[in-house]
Amino acid sequence: MIADTISKAEKTGKLSTDEIFELMSIKGGQDLEDLYSAARRVRDREFGKKIFTYGFVYFSTYCKNNCTFCYYRTSNKGIDRYRKTKEEIVELSASLQDAGINLSDLTMGEDPLMYKDGYANLLEIISAVHDEVGINIMASPGALPHEMFSKVRDAGADWYACYQETYNRQLFESLRVNQSYDDRRNQKTWAMEAGLLAEDGMMIGLGETVRDRAETIQEMSSLGCGQVRAMTFVPQVGTPMQDFTPYDSTEELKAIAIMRLLNQDKLIPCSLDVEGIAGLKTRINAGANVVTSIVPPSQHLAGVAQHELDIENGNRSVEHVFEMLEDMGHHHASSAEYRSFLEAHRPKRVA
Repeated sequence: MIADTISKAEKTGKLSTDEIFELMSIKGGQDLEDLYSAARRVRDREFGKKIFTYGFVYFSTYCKNNCTFCYYRTSNKGIDRYRKTKEEIVELSASLQDAGINLSDLTMGEDPLMYKDGYANLLEIISAVHDEVGINIMASPGALPHEMFSKVRDAGADWYACYQETYNRQLFESLRVNQSYDDRRNQKTWAMEAGLLAEDGMMIGLGETVRDRAETIQEMSSLGCGQVRAMTFVPQVGTPMQDFTPYDSTEELKAIAIMRLLNQDKLIPCSLDVEGIAGLKTRINAGANVVTSIVPPSQHLAGVAQHELDIENGNRSVEHVFEMLEDMGHHHASSAEYRSFLEAHRPKRVA
């Protein structure tokens, strides 16, 4: 019975892959509402009504990779790309902190300019934001060599994010062309060994099966990351996958709810990068407790899944997000509340 599986997950935080598959196969109706309700109960029990908030600083859209799903793949010629200066990145992060945002997500493609000289430019940017602003930092720079993680931590990052997208090895290799499945999986482990909190993520609608989704949720939940996410794939112009038929958000919402049941005291994002502000309410109601990809307007910043959606109209601005959370009966967490979570969950440094 689906009700028994939901009850088991809510009470124990554990499910077999077959049980995850059972919940991911729910078609709708009362079973789906029961799944979301259980996820909300778990979230509210662990976190109350506070929601954490992340600002998105996508500071370089140059990338050496040729991922089949990504708008900024290296072979997508003729598109607008940019690199922000260190001063611009510091200023953007300071504006996020002043607005009450809990974290600056410093994101880039695998930009050779940022990687040269032992990743000097990347480390300098992280250090500058840490030293001059003091806001908590997530580093999202792509796959790094093992020895870099302690340096990223020493520079001042709290988090390292690296999404596997899928734990179907064959599918991964068709998506992330000429990239190592095992190396990318190890990124999360290496980060945690260096004392960084780690984030993993899955993408839905890349050609995977429901069983693949269940196995990916199980793998992500077993790694011990402090944050896990699901995002619906948005086909990108100029990529081999541009003609894929996009999914609606239902599969993502189910994944969020199941991840909440299996990761009861962890962070699960609601990204504004898929459906913009319109998707905030449904994802919070599925058990998410972080709003990510808040992007201030008029700063010439891009998103990833939707590189323009709701940015310049201000709908992904701090003020609009805070207002929506309050309308839903939630409130944005303070920096002190967020740092309390980090200190309680930060892995012990062993490397």
